[in-house]
Amino acid sequence: MKRAYLCLLYVLYVQIAVAQQPFAIVVHGGAGYFGNQPEAVQAAYKAAMQRAIDAGYDVLSKGGSATDAVERAVMVLEDDSLFNAGKGAVFTHAGTNELDAAIMDGSNMKAGAVAGVTTIKNPITAARAVMDKSMHVMMTGRGAELFARENGCTVVKPAYFYTKHSWDALQNALRKEQKQKETNKKKAMLQPDNYDEKYGTVGAVALDKSGHLAAATSTGGMTNKRHGRVGDAPIIGAGTYANNICAISCTGWGEYFIRLVMAKSVSDRMELKGSTIDDAAKDMILQQLPSLGGDGGLIGIDKQGNITMPFNTGSMFRGYKKWNGEGDVKIYKD
Repeated sequence: MKRAYLCLLYVLYVQIAVAQQPFAIVVHGGAGYFGNQPEAVQAAYKAAMQRAIDAGYDVLSKGGSATDAVERAVMVLEDDSLFNAGKGAVFTHAGTNELDAAIMDGSNMKAGAVAGVTTIKNPITAARAVMDKSMHVMMTGRGAELFARENGCTVVKPAYFYTKHSWDALQNALRKEQKQKETNKKKAMLQPDNYDEKYGTVGAVALDKSGHLAAATSTGGMTNKRHGRVGDAPIIGAGTYANNICAISCTGWGEYFIRLVMAKSVSDRMELKGSTIDDAAKDMILQQLPSLGGDGGLIGIDKQGNITMPFNTGSMFRGYKKWNGEGDVKIYKD
């Protein structure tokens, strides 16, 4: 009788512990300089962000893994031409689309990434395949595309990624570049060609009911980037990182995020200095990043479900949803 009673208490304890385990998803659609857009335009972006948040949250609420949740959320944004990832990817200087993505499972620190792919509909699925079905962490170009095809990722023709908005942005960047070269060659070489626009990256971080963390990031890069350029998004530790402390996805001027090893640096500050995730992220984004001349933002979540979404640009598409019903979607600074 006593043993049965103790077993019942244990079962109740486990059920209560599971019920109280926080879970949440955080999503971003890029940081940059969005400007004061009409309400209808803002509403369209917010609705798209909410769809991604809901998709990831649905996975979590049903007991799915954080890794599945971030992959699903990012896929939603990759399929939406409003964002510079997947369908809405910007054009390179050569008039092509080269896409990058990464995913990391904090429970075992496995990771996968692809860079410079041109025919994979959802690059984040290719990154997931690299993580789950290969001994590698990153694959690039044609080799990554062949591997993705062999492992069931949807393949499309390069024309799939054409959008008038992105093509017009390239033409504008080319004209601006030529004008800058005529007046100040050094500035033209050092300043990103979409400096006055939102940076093109989408990402998600999540905490699941098992207490595991994951991060995913996908991007088309910068308008008018040179062929072969790879930013921070697919580089583990720079634009994407997850362990048992936090999960981070970054957006911004990638070269600076790489130099700062941005995502890993947030985790290091938490582990080595005892900083909260919010303090660690704000130090990196609001202090370290601008001190080098860079800008952008990040989203992060820790084991307790605390979230952070700092940025030092004019805007950042961002939103979240927690286990307790709390959630929001924002574009501009508070």
